[in-house]
Amino acid sequence: MRAIAYKIPQAITAETSLLDVELPVPVPEGRDLLVEIKAVSVNPVDTKVRANAKPEPDQLKVLGWDAAGIVKAVGPGVKLFQPGDAVFYAGAIDRPGSNAEFHLVDERIVGKKPKTLDFPAAAALPLTSLTAWEALFDRLKVNDPVPGASNAILIIGGAGGVGSIAIQLARALTNLTVIATASRPETQKWAYDLGAHHVLDHSKPLAHQIDQLALGAPAFVFSTTNTTDHLEDIIQLIAPQGRFGLIDDPKMLDVVPFKRKAVSVHWELMFTRSLFKTKDMEEQNRILNEVARLVDTGKIRSTLTETLGAINAENLKKAHALIETGRTRGKLVLAGF
Repeated sequence: MRAIAYKIPQAITAETSLLDVELPVPVPEGRDLLVEIKAVSVNPVDTKVRANAKPEPDQLKVLGWDAAGIVKAVGPGVKLFQPGDAVFYAGAIDRPGSNAEFHLVDERIVGKKPKTLDFPAAAALPLTSLTAWEALFDRLKVNDPVPGASNAILIIGGAGGVGSIAIQLARALTNLTVIATASRPETQKWAYDLGAHHVLDHSKPLAHQIDQLALGAPAFVFSTTNTTDHLEDIIQLIAPQGRFGLIDDPKMLDVVPFKRKAVSVHWELMFTRSLFKTKDMEEQNRILNEVARLVDTGKIRSTLTETLGAINAENLKKAHALIETGRTRGKLVLAGF
C-alpha cells in the first residue's frame, strides 16, 4: 500500500522530511478495524512528532491521526462496526498513523461518519472534536456552574482547529456566554461566524478586554495555544474557584498564582484514553457519534477550510509548513491517493 513516512526527525524544509513509501497492508486483530483511508486532516501534533520523534532503528514512522474512510475488514473481537461502514476517528498516538491507504484502529475510538458530510469534511473533525469535548465536559465540567462567577467561557485561540469546534460545542450544548480570541479580521469573523458572542484580540492584554465587556469574571478559561503568553492575564481575569484548561505544551507552567483564587488546572490530551487503554476508552466512540448527530442535525459544522490535494509527501509537506506558521484557520485536509 502507498503511505507517507519519515526515517529521521527533520525540519519540514528538508527534502527527506516526508517520503512516499510502499508498505504491506496490515491485518486486523482483536477489536481493530482495517480502514481504507479516503481523507486525512493535519494537526499540530503531526508537526511536533515529525520534528522530534525518532522511529525505531531501520524503521519508518507513519504520521497522521485524523481520518475518514470505509471499513474493509474487522478483527475477531469487533462489536460496533462491520465492513462497508463509513467511519471517522483520530487514532492513537502509539500506533502507526493514517497517512496510508489502509490503517488499523481500535473500534472503541471510532465513530460513524456524519451522513451529511463527504470524507474530507468529516476528516477535519475527529481530533479537534474529541479534544474540545473532553476539555469542556470531562475536564472543565462547564455545565457545573461556579458560584458567583459569570457563566462564561474564554476560549483562547478561537480560530484554530480546537477553538473552532469548541466554540460550536459550547453554543450547541451549553448556555455559556462564549468569548473567543482572534487577532486578524478574517479570523475574528470566522470566530463570530462559528457562534462566539464576543471576540477579543489576543495580541493585546486580555484581562482589560474582559473588564470592558462588563460581564464579570468568567467561570472557565480554555487555552488552546500560546498559554505562556497569556498566563498572567488568565490568572487576573478568571473567577475565584474557576476552572482553567489547556492543551498546548508550555516549557514551564507556574500554577502557584492560581492558589489564591483556588482555581483548578486541567490538562487535556485526547490520546490519553487510547494510550492507557482506560476503562472508559469507548467513550470516544460515543462522543464521535454524538458529534456526527450534531452535524447531521445542523447544530455544528465541519471546520474544514482548505483541501490541499491528494495524500502524498509533497502535499503533506505543504500542510505541515502551513501548520507551523501558527496562522492557519480551521482545518487543512488531504483527500485520496
